Amino acid sequence: MGLLSLAIWTPIIFGVVLLALGRDDQARTVRWVALIGAVASFLVTLPLYASFKLGTAAMQFVEKAPWIERFNVNYHLGVDGISLWFVLLTAFINVVVVIASWESITRRVNQYMGAFLILSGLMIGVFCALDGMLFYVFFEATLIPMYLIIGIWGGPNKIYAAFKFFLYTLLGSLLMLIALIFLYIKSGGSFDLALWHSLPLGSTTQTLLFFAFLAAFSVKVPMWPVHTWLPDVHVEAPTGGSAVLAAIMLKLGAYGFLRFSMPIAPDATREWAWLMIALSLIAVIYVGLVAMVQKDMKKLVAYSSVAHMGFVTLGFFIFSDLGVSGGIVQMIAHGFVSAAMFLSIGVLYDRVHSREIASYGGVVNTMPKFTAFALLFAMANCGLPGTAGFVGEWMVILGAVKANFWLGFGAASALIFGAAYTLWMFKRVYLGPVANHHVKALTDINSREFLMLALLAIAVLYMGIYPKPFTDVMDTSVTELLKHVALSKLN
Repeated sequence: MGLLSLAIWTPIIFGVVLLALGRDDQARTVRWVALIGAVASFLVTLPLYASFKLGTAAMQFVEKAPWIERFNVNYHLGVDGISLWFVLLTAFINVVVVIASWESITRRVNQYMGAFLILSGLMIGVFCALDGMLFYVFFEATLIPMYLIIGIWGGPNKIYAAFKFFLYTLLGSLLMLIALIFLYIKSGGSFDLALWHSLPLGSTTQTLLFFAFLAAFSVKVPMWPVHTWLPDVHVEAPTGGSAVLAAIMLKLGAYGFLRFSMPIAPDATREWAWLMIALSLIAVIYVGLVAMVQKDMKKLVAYSSVAHMGFVTLGFFIFSDLGVSGGIVQMIAHGFVSAAMFLSIGVLYDRVHSREIASYGGVVNTMPKFTAFALLFAMANCGLPGTAGFVGEWMVILGAVKANFWLGFGAASALIFGAAYTLWMFKRVYLGPVANHHVKALTDINSREFLMLALLAIAVLYMGIYPKPFTDVMDTSVTELLKHVALSKLN
């Protein structure tokens, strides 16, 4: 068993063990087993970064074994500079979510913790899969634990939200399955991604494949106009579910563009780039305006996620090193910042049991330590220099300006909306005099909550101040991808 198999199966095995533990009177043991499992799962990913060779676009830590031999499906794993950081990010967020759910979940604790650990392993599998069918199995399997997390531990409309989440994402993926089967036949019976990347495909075929992949990945990102499931799901999901959904699951769609759409259908990707850029700018500007009028904190942050992911897809489809690297950096940064924003809302919800902005006011007077963390995360959400939120957006805007001034201008103007809705929410929730008796009765964060927020604060500041380790890993792989897309066009 190689390092990637360890990263995938360690959390899944711990998750299965948790499911076997059973009763709620064992909740204390369950929580500690979950924490040990999450930390162990994170630790086994660290050697991936420590042993990663820079300066090569080749897949590393490759594992390959026959799985379904009759159809030539292989258990084929590997990571490059594009996927490495997402493996570490997934394992890290899982640790934070287990700590965050320590006290807030009191029923079926073993199933809740087990679902998160299994989900973590499946998502890491998506980022490591080099076999088309293996990718599809992991990609679809992530729906099951998240569906259960929303449907069992969610809010009053949890069943509606869970079904909406499941149907939107499943229906989009069915077209991708057809595309994968077509590529399997076209390649002479192989699901090998590297082989698919070199297939000579006609213009019409590429266009059909591009839109088949777009159907699956745009829902997952989610891009405008197929983003409407996200706010409903975030509002109903438990805090941990919202954090993982925003931090990792949305990235599966954006990652799919880099692994499938761009290298398999490069001509169609260039031909339809204008559409992707237009949809991205609508997400960044229009959805940013929608976020401003939200009264529910979770809905506001959910819409801000759609806007931030718009920067990611914009970066990818301007076909520059700065744009694509900026998009990937933005994905990682959004993982830290969005998780922090949702977990901060969870801290307040656990005390007041309301997500309405109007239920708060003057929180700084009763929770000064917590407000300091919330301010840092709000600034990162605005894209303040020195925080993780700035680096990726700045790279994308710079790449967009180089491609077309007005494109960059449109993207940059959207930062104003981001600052407006985030700071206005912060002002109404945290600043001013104590607004009501609920806020007056609040107690500041305990040591467990402090640890959870401190881990995210360190990540946000470290990435904002010193992003070089993140960009160094991805540079060669991004250059190679763009070279492939450009050469295919010339051919």
